[in-house]
Amino acid sequence: MWLRLVANRLLPKRFGSQKFISDDHADEDQDGETDAEVGTLKQRPASRSLLFPVMSETITIDRLFTEEYRIFVSTWNVGGIPPPEDLNLEDWLDTGSKSYDIYILGFQEVVPLNAGNVLGSENPSICMKWNSLIRTALNRNDYSSNRASPQEQKSSSPGERQKVYPVNKEQQPFGSINYSMEKEFEGRSMRSKKGEFQCLMSKQMVGIMVTAWVRRRLRRLIRHPSVSCVGCGLMGCLGNKGSVSVRFLLNGTSFCFVCTHLASGEKEGDESHRNWGVSQIMSRTRFPAGPSMDLPRTILSHDRIIWLGDLNYRISLPDPETRSLVERHEWDTLHENDQLRVELCEGGVFEGWQEGNIGFAPTYKYSPDSDQYHGWRQQSAIGEKKRAPAWCDRILWYGKGIKQNRYERGESKLSDHRPVRATFTVITDIINSIKLMERCFSSERYENLDIDRLI
Repeated sequence: MWLRLVANRLLPKRFGSQKFISDDHADEDQDGETDAEVGTLKQRPASRSLLFPVMSETITIDRLFTEEYRIFVSTWNVGGIPPPEDLNLEDWLDTGSKSYDIYILGFQEVVPLNAGNVLGSENPSICMKWNSLIRTALNRNDYSSNRASPQEQKSSSPGERQKVYPVNKEQQPFGSINYSMEKEFEGRSMRSKKGEFQCLMSKQMVGIMVTAWVRRRLRRLIRHPSVSCVGCGLMGCLGNKGSVSVRFLLNGTSFCFVCTHLASGEKEGDESHRNWGVSQIMSRTRFPAGPSMDLPRTILSHDRIIWLGDLNYRISLPDPETRSLVERHEWDTLHENDQLRVELCEGGVFEGWQEGNIGFAPTYKYSPDSDQYHGWRQQSAIGEKKRAPAWCDRILWYGKGIKQNRYERGESKLSDHRPVRATFTVITDIINSIKLMERCFSSERYENLDIDRLI
């Protein structure tokens, strides 16, 4: 008991931290000042409340219309294996289609879940390495056509600057100059300002990491990006299991993405530990309310919600029967005994949530660098746990205005999991003044635009 009390006192600041990494230039106004809504508390003119019709009581419904965006969402348990320098992510990210506006990528076990990583200080290097590879994949065409000169490469070395944004502490005096905190991370030198996709936010808690990327033209339409971390692993509070959630407002619609790694285990009754983890994440996730607006603070209070991760739900059948059904591709029978499907159908912890049809093979557990499931016609090492195939890696959604277009798995052999990805079309609310501003932002006259006169 005392261990849990000590952990709850010492660790919330680390695992509950609402600081996140974002591209340095992406959150600056034209005058170079940091945007008040992502880093510092600064009162905005009242007229600018029109930027957020969903939060304004003065906006009438006849002034609203909608706009659609395409979102790519993926989850991948990488098994504590650092990515090779030459890892090509273009196939996984489907960059050839060039049809997505936003990428939300969730990882589990980006570092091994040992005591040093669970209890020690956070090391941002692995997060920066993954983000560097993602940036390269999403912006490869931009980089190939806009190569840096030797002088630019030298001046930008050793790495790009990124900012860490803290939570807005509402209990402190308004306008305090101590709200903002900047820290530079060194990573691979990239010409991010020329890239089509920018890192909106990236956050790591032990092995769980989520990173969000948006097209440059959308960046100024996004407000209030923030994160919330919940540890529910060892002692019910450590970060080896739990969630990292990110939220933002796009036009007048709020989005929340919950990246989780739930309790493992395939013994009878282990699913109750996963259900407990879900209920903890639902109840303990909290986002800042904002300096002057009543922003959504809980997961379910957002308009569009997507839950992704290694949920670890298994198939409630004996191991030999499960393997036989997998070999014969009898997915329907396996679905009937899938623990998460049972939760969704019976209205358990995921009551009201939806999942697309699973038409792909189980994503766990594979032998290293192999297409064979672990324990498939082979003898396990002494003391090694034998795991039956399961759909551990899932993507769910909640709320209206979301349409899933694809739900499939990738085939990378980096770890014992296969990545899972889904694409969505989402509807956002928008008002006429927003549309006018967006068109102006994309015009050559943007530099001379007086925003206050527009709104």
